[in-house]
Amino acid sequence: MLNVGNISFSYQDELILKEITFTLEEAKHLAIMGESGSGKSTLLKAIYGLLELDEGNIHWKNNEVLGPSYNLVPGEKYMKYVAQDFDLMPFTSVSENIAEYLSAFEMETHQARIDELLSVIEMEDYADIKVKNLSGGQQQRVALARALAQEPEVLLLDEPFSSIDQFKKNELRYRLFPYLKEKGITVINASHDPNDVLPFADETIVLKNGAVLAHEPTLELYQKPKKKYTASLFDIVNQIPVSLLKEYGTGDNVILVYPHEFEISKASGFEVYVVNNHFKGSHYLIEGLSNNGLSVFFTNRHALKVSSQVFLNVSLQLVNKRLQN
Repeated sequence: MLNVGNISFSYQDELILKEITFTLEEAKHLAIMGESGSGKSTLLKAIYGLLELDEGNIHWKNNEVLGPSYNLVPGEKYMKYVAQDFDLMPFTSVSENIAEYLSAFEMETHQARIDELLSVIEMEDYADIKVKNLSGGQQQRVALARALAQEPEVLLLDEPFSSIDQFKKNELRYRLFPYLKEKGITVINASHDPNDVLPFADETIVLKNGAVLAHEPTLELYQKPKKKYTASLFDIVNQIPVSLLKEYGTGDNVILVYPHEFEISKASGFEVYVVNNHFKGSHYLIEGLSNNGLSVFFTNRHALKVSSQVFLNVSLQLVNKRLQN
């Protein structure tokens, strides 16, 4: 188990991480989400042992993670950290970059392991190409394979698909994360992209200004967001007064509603006028405006005529579930 105990970290008198505490069971996949500057990358570096903490401690199983003042080469050997700067050997081949991290005592299995990892990152045809001749996205995939060479117990990923083309990114997600789960590798993935998180992460931590705002199972966090900040990390979210949705709604109660959670009616509900249609492939994201100037986003299979009137409803079950938060 990973145990992060009340850690804080400052840089040039600015507090970057603030009393962060959480645990993570072995072989689980944890996502870390938050806006830019929230502390995601710094938290990964702290877990890996690259930083001297102001206070607190980090343990993996029975081992304490020690900072750079204890280790000549910072970082724990049972962990691997894939940063946004890939730190590859540019004048050697893809295969040689991966082989560099394989054990010298297992030479007879090297080629099979290299072939396996090239398959995971879908770069079999680039085995003999020098890294300096690869695109940024291809280099990022090599960095992933190199980190996996010795099957770490913990894999720390910092925006692992940020440089990869969208069409290849989708394929790689569904190849890499199930592979890591099958191998029993504990994953901590810092990402802005909900597509990296919702299908794969068992748990999600939300950071804001260096502090933990939420830590819950990913599905529960998505379905029952307590704050607009949290919900907005997954999708566009509307903050709607309950009084506009239900006759019994009183006071200042508001709920968070994702665009797809609205039901459209021609006769009754919350009245809005269509302002714009945004094609999303399988549906349209439609922007509407209420009589009192509230902007609302909802979805529909087809575009709607601009300036046309529609009525939006939210199920009673959803209203009650969100009000419980």
